[in-house]
Amino acid sequence: MQTRHVAFSLVALLAVLLLALGLVLSQASLSALDEPGRLETYAATRAKRFVVARRAREASSKPRPVLPNPVAIGGMQFRGRCAPCHGLDGRTASEIGRWMYPRASDLGSAPVQEWLDAELFWIIKNGIRLTGMPGFGKVLSDEEIWPLVDYIRTLAPPKDAQSTSQPPEATDARERRWRPR
Repeated sequence: MQTRHVAFSLVALLAVLLLALGLVLSQASLSALDEPGRLETYAATRAKRFVVARRAREASSKPRPVLPNPVAIGGMQFRGRCAPCHGLDGRTASEIGRWMYPRASDLGSAPVQEWLDAELFWIIKNGIRLTGMPGFGKVLSDEEIWPLVDYIRTLAPPKDAQSTSQPPEATDARERRWRPR
């Protein structure tokens, strides 16, 4: 008798879960024009952070090359490869980037600047599937990707009001290279 009660309860629970899943899926939109909900954004962001952090740790064994004026090199690469989505300033998405799903990131924003350099490198090199972020690892060498990381660091807002007059190329982006978590 008790086994039947447990079995019936499990079947009823499964039916309720399937109904709830059906309801959620019926409300889901595949349109890139619709803004995602908070739950979807939260879940996607947490999953992305977890996977990228793990992959970047696995792949960060190579030493970082030392290049003359990496920010200027990265700026040139950025204008040619990244600006079509992230905008010329890296902070205001282009028409293309504004209507991607997810939207092209503001590269000066706190969520982007919180990534470790090794994580940004991994993202640029490998891309992130189903986000519109392509991987450049087949067209750029590691030595060409690192200056992009340095350039992205210059897009962070100044730490104080006095440094607003200083051009982004003048700041040293390498200070955040291996920031511990």
